[in-house]
Amino acid sequence: MNIKPSIEEINELFQKYSINEQIMEVKQLSGTTAGRVFRLRASSGQQYILKWDDPEQIQITCEFLEAYSDVRLLPKVLFIDSDNTYFAYSYLEGETHYNRGSKRVWLTFMVKELFNTYVHIADAEFWGRTEYARETWKEFNQISIDEARENLGDVLGLEDYHLVQSTVNRLFQKDEAARFLLHGDAGVHNVVFKEKELIGVIDPSPMVGPVLYDFLYAFCSSPDDLDPALLWEIFEHLEQVDMDKSRLMEEAMVHLYCRIGLSNKHHPQDLPEYLEAWDLWKRLCEKH
Repeated sequence: MNIKPSIEEINELFQKYSINEQIMEVKQLSGTTAGRVFRLRASSGQQYILKWDDPEQIQITCEFLEAYSDVRLLPKVLFIDSDNTYFAYSYLEGETHYNRGSKRVWLTFMVKELFNTYVHIADAEFWGRTEYARETWKEFNQISIDEARENLGDVLGLEDYHLVQSTVNRLFQKDEAARFLLHGDAGVHNVVFKEKELIGVIDPSPMVGPVLYDFLYAFCSSPDDLDPALLWEIFEHLEQVDMDKSRLMEEAMVHLYCRIGLSNKHHPQDLPEYLEAWDLWKRLCEKH
């Protein structure tokens, strides 16, 4: 099919998969290096996403969305090519990042409607992303903090890195946590808001890990309200994790370090707030 498919070609695709919609408008969106993404508008007013990407990535994404097809926050798959070269799914109209309201509200809703639905994978033999499988959860975390250290440059010093490194060494000596199928990229950049209300979570990067990973990733994904008391308050709604406050705070500190690295690389405007939060979390964790 052409680099930008015509409306006629897309309607033929919909007919092929017995989708009774007449597509009237096609708009190309920014995609991945390997992918092409189009937003489609039907005569009914419904909108869809049609995406070409790496076949392995499409297969993994569709398996995740189909495993959680009853979760109302996730897009619904309409069809997938037999060779996994493209697929179509429902479009969630809103905005990411901004106008999201309070973290207490949207993250609590996310816990109840997404994280508490996660499925335990008893027979998984790896950790992390299927395309980059790791033998241990510590190995997965080690890669994250090493990347963060590189991204941080001189923003945080060796003392901070050694604090996080020693915390990871101690917390993840053994793979004690249960493995679940996770979204893997559940930050505010993939959370859709409409009129300050969370309406969806998009663009999964599926992985195997503890439920706590997605929860702390979401909590640290924006620099506002990085308050330990708020974290504990929302954590108490998380049904499949049992943990004391000191352990939760230490794991949150590891996530925060990694997020500050990403902020320095991609969103330096957020750094002042993140660094203020880092000083707080670092002091609290050093007391334990």
